[in-house]
Amino acid sequence: MTKGQDVRDPKHDVLFEPVQIGPITARNRFFQVPHCSGMGYRDPRAEAAMRRVKAEGGWAVVCTEQVEIHPTSDITPFIELRIWNDEDLPALERIATAIHDGGALAGIELAHNGMNSPNLTTREPPLGPVNLPVATWSHDPVQARAMTKSDIADLRRWHRDAVRRSLAAGYDLVYVYAGHALSGIQYFLSPRYNTRTDEYGGSVRNRARLLRELLADTREVAAGKAAVACRITVDELIGDVGITRAEIEEIVGDLAELPDLWDFVLGSWEEDSVTSRFGPEAGQEPYVRGLKSLTTKPVVGVGRFTSPDTMARQIREGILDLIGAARPSIADPFLPRKIEQGQVEDIRECIGCNICVSGDFTMSPIRCTQNPAMGEEFRRGWHPERIRPRQSSARILIVGAGPAGLEAARALGHRGYEVVLTEASRELGGRAAAESRLPGLHAWKRVVEYREQQLRRMPSVEVYLQSRMSAGDILEYGFDHVAVATGASWRRDGVGRWHTHPIPAEAPPQVLTPDDLLAGQRPTGSRVLIFDDDHYYLGGVLAELLAAEGYQVRFVTPAASVSDWTANTLELVKIRQRLMRAGIRVEPNRTVVRLERTGAVTGCVFTGEEEPAEADAVVLVTARLPDDGLYTELQARKPEWGQGGISSVHAIGDAWAPATIAAAVWAGRRYAEELDAPASGEPVPFRREMTALATGPDDGPPRSG
Repeated sequence: MTKGQDVRDPKHDVLFEPVQIGPITARNRFFQVPHCSGMGYRDPRAEAAMRRVKAEGGWAVVCTEQVEIHPTSDITPFIELRIWNDEDLPALERIATAIHDGGALAGIELAHNGMNSPNLTTREPPLGPVNLPVATWSHDPVQARAMTKSDIADLRRWHRDAVRRSLAAGYDLVYVYAGHALSGIQYFLSPRYNTRTDEYGGSVRNRARLLRELLADTREVAAGKAAVACRITVDELIGDVGITRAEIEEIVGDLAELPDLWDFVLGSWEEDSVTSRFGPEAGQEPYVRGLKSLTTKPVVGVGRFTSPDTMARQIREGILDLIGAARPSIADPFLPRKIEQGQVEDIRECIGCNICVSGDFTMSPIRCTQNPAMGEEFRRGWHPERIRPRQSSARILIVGAGPAGLEAARALGHRGYEVVLTEASRELGGRAAAESRLPGLHAWKRVVEYREQQLRRMPSVEVYLQSRMSAGDILEYGFDHVAVATGASWRRDGVGRWHTHPIPAEAPPQVLTPDDLLAGQRPTGSRVLIFDDDHYYLGGVLAELLAAEGYQVRFVTPAASVSDWTANTLELVKIRQRLMRAGIRVEPNRTVVRLERTGAVTGCVFTGEEEPAEADAVVLVTARLPDDGLYTELQARKPEWGQGGISSVHAIGDAWAPATIAAAVWAGRRYAEELDAPASGEPVPFRREMTALATGPDDGPPRSG
């Protein structure tokens, strides 16, 4: 962060007013709402370090992800926190202490996931308002058992015990979770799931009875020692079948003063964390506006807020009392500090890609396209705003100004090294700049804009456009270290996951790659077949692009769904909806067998049954090859390095191994972090959480919870 002359904009002053939340006071209006981390019970020290950095960055309240309160709330394979019994307290205490050490209040989101809990680890029968299959993404072959009055009493007792343990662990704010179609309480609230005929079903008031009881129980146990928050879905967005805005107004009006804080979320998790491709900043405002008038208690909401002006307007217009954020706090943990110190230009704005969400779905530590330090705070000791100073007077040449090259130059410049960044084209950004011109991906340009703005303020970094470098040039210029960040190119032969050898092609039609389309080339005829064996976002975006330009698009993929991997970014359903509405013919579970003059022959991935697919052009979205020719030539000329003073040559990002933009940015940061660092000699280059095994007998009876 820059220091000195920056002054906060007065119109943002409202964001730094304290807010009373029951017995606690938030020092400003920035509230990191609960969000998953992919770390949970497996990596508590890593989670503690990550949350501490956010507290250090100025968030007044920093919360955990959902914390399972009982073995009947086991959402394996997802890795969340647990508070099943006292054995879970050391991990939770560590996280709360880290948040406090960073200067923030610590919140914990207690959750019984009800019908969203397949209980694959515990093997306990799931619990729900009625007998129904569990509501999981993976369609687990498990049914929830209709809860009896005794079960409800047990649930209330488990929740009270979890509140007591939360207080013992040092938390300042305790959640009652009733949102996102993930909470057992929401299944009671929703008429879609709750068809009970007793006092817990039927009318809105009856369906909200369990929520009322849990809130009252939580207040009683908290007894002024901690604030009580209620996170609730304000509209399921499925019509009268689910919870509607009118019902939520009745519930909030009835329970208005019971919690100390209302946290409003929208629909399911997919709707609440919609990507920038499908929703704008502050997109939830129409659904939340007006609810604050139903209670005297403060309310928090989210909207992928990145603009301080938008945040301040939410407060001034009485929409929210606290600015909630998950993804913006991941992209820039220091967002509040930067606004407070008038350093708005230094904010790493969230691009809304949801690569952070994918950590939860892949059971891996959280990551971020904009913030490569996210998830690495404990493992590698990385910090989003600080980096160790340079260790030498070395000069570094970075060839290629895509995501990896830009981040390497920025981080090395931050360390104080003299850096020259060269780019063969007329613009910075590589694939990030090119893809940001595609439908719905405009926000992705922030990857480039943030780093370009930072580099302009670094006197030790020089940037040269339209400067293609040869191996001979590099060997002559006298750099100490060279990073080759020349990116990758899409294959034109169809090699990928399904075809590990080129697709047979005899007198094929026009064959294009994503690179061709990004460069402005278009099919010569009207009929286009897209073969997507990449399965992330790009195939679907290109189909959308061509359909909007009037082409007849046929989308063929060996996967069961369009853009199959985007299930991990909460986009799968929305992508399929958009393609269907665009009139695109989608053919899942099919592959291109061969290319012919009239188009292609496709085959069923299960039976091999073939059929012709007429097309004037075929777009192959399969695999990429690293553009590593320069790196390979430099390695071949290693005996000449000494003459030019070169100590090392590395390929980074897609030039080393094609992956996501997030991976390329991370690779750039890693190169900058490890330059001049002594070799550790360790086979594992990061710290891990290690389980300490007890030294007693292994066959004793289980401990009671």
